[in-house]
Amino acid sequence: MNIRKYQSKDKSSLVSLWESVFPDDPPHNAPSIVIEQKLVVDDLIFVAENDKKIVGACIAGYDGHRGWLYAVAVTQSHRRKGTGTLLIKFTIKALKAIGCNKVNLQIRSTNTAVADFYKSLGFFTEDRLSMGVFT
Repeated sequence: MNIRKYQSKDKSSLVSLWESVFPDDPPHNAPSIVIEQKLVVDDLIFVAENDKKIVGACIAGYDGHRGWLYAVAVTQSHRRKGTGTLLIKFTIKALKAIGCNKVNLQIRSTNTAVADFYKSLGFFTEDRLSMGVFT
């Protein structure tokens, strides 16, 4: 398993991965759009490769105050094999290297299986209300 920063040659594989893992995402989360918008800001996109194929990915962010894991995806065939754990740990280490001391994430409230996964990595539920607005 190789974890590394995203490269432009990865775009079609990454789009396919996110479309397969998040098939019901709304149009504003279209992977090709999100990737381009993210790269305007920074390059905190990481991919997990196995046999030179992308099997996982994470878009991260750091605003100088808190880090974020925005979209984490692992192919069905590589789940429960340590891929997600390696990807998250690599991403957190990269965020820490640029000064980040706390990483946040949001998951869908119905996704209890992934909540247990993140808890196993030390994440905890905070008493917050998540809000948003489209601009």
